[in-house]
Amino acid sequence: MFIVNVEGAIHRDGKWLMITRSEKEEHAAGCLSMVGGKCELEGVSSDILERTLKREIFEEVGIEVKDTTYVNSSLFVTDKGTHVIDVVFLCQDIAGEPYAKSAEEVGEVMWMTTEDILVYKEVPSYLKENMRRAEEVLLLKVENGGL
Repeated sequence: MFIVNVEGAIHRDGKWLMITRSEKEEHAAGCLSMVGGKCELEGVSSDILERTLKREIFEEVGIEVKDTTYVNSSLFVTDKGTHVIDVVFLCQDIAGEPYAKSAEEVGEVMWMTTEDILVYKEVPSYLKENMRRAEEVLLLKVENGGL
């Protein structure tokens, strides 16, 4: 079995919304991260990834996103041996100002450029790769007049 996790590469005005995960988190406590969370069992449904993403973003940082575009997916194993499929979406069309709404999950909220993220202290390699890919998807949308 595995967990399905979704994350939002939330972009506005040339910067990405990043969080530091709460020190109380079981996985990657205190680490720099995108906003997101696990899909929950809900029976037969559609658009579960997108709905989970929007719910988690609102629960954790209090904003709504409307425009979501698939970026990439990957598999990782937590320190406790749990297999996780991680799906990243580019998110735009943001309503509200983000804040650490859930102190149980979010330590700090910040806007960062791609370069800031890539040189941030102790950034996991998977986050660097996800941000590079999100930047590529964003640039393709700009080139195709999608913004």
